[in-house]
Formats: sequence, C-alpha cells, structure tokens
Amino acid sequence: MDATLIQLLIPLGVLQLILIIIALIDLRKIDETNGPKWMWILIIIFFNLIGPVLYFIIGRRM
Repeated sequence: MDATLIQLLIPLGVLQLILIIIALIDLRKIDETNGPKWMWILIIIFFNLIGPVLYFIIGRRM
C-alpha cells in the first residue's frame, strides 16, 4: 500500500470508531427510539460510517 493512502485511511478509521462509540453510548442512555433498539445496534455496527449518522438523524426521538 502507498503511504499516502494509509495516512488518509487512519483518520477515517478513527472517526468511524468515535462515531460508533458515541452512538452506542447515546443509544444506551436514551429511553425511546424510532424502532427497536436491537435494530439500531445492528445498523450502527454493521453500516460503520453511515450507521451512526443514520441513528442520529432518524433513530433518536426528541
């Protein structure tokens, strides 16, 4: 692999991990979501970068 590519992928991986952790912590603290919590856990984990974003946009109830 090219060193430049690795330097670009490392920040993306860190961002992805931070988003997943924050979304899972928020999901644990919140009482109600749009849909079952187990579904949001699967979406957050398996759809890596877009899953946490979807959770914060669609999944949370205000």
